[in-house]
Amino acid sequence: MGSTRRSFTEGYKREAVNFVVEGGRSVAEVARNIGVHEMTLGRWVRKAKDSEEPAVEVPHVFRTAYSRLIHAADCNSRYSSWACFGVL
Repeated sequence: MGSTRRSFTEGYKREAVNFVVEGGRSVAEVARNIGVHEMTLGRWVRKAKDSEEPAVEVPHVFRTAYSRLIHAADCNSRYSSWACFGVL
C-alpha cells in the first residue's frame, strides 16, 4: 500500500525555516519536532537562503577597524588595559 504525498503551505514552510534560521535550532531538531523529513526541511532552508538578497560587501578597511574596536571594547570590559596588549 502506497503512502500519500503531503503538501505544505508556503506559510508553514516559512515558519519551519524561521525556527532553523532565526531560532538557532538545527535542521534535524526542527524536522523531528514538526514531523517532516530532515532532507525536506533542509531543502526548504537552502531554498530560503538562496533566495535572499546578497549582503552588501563591506570594504576590508572598515572590517579591520571594526574588529579592532570590538576587541578593544572586549578587553576593556574584561581585563586591565595591559592584558589587551599582551603584557599580562
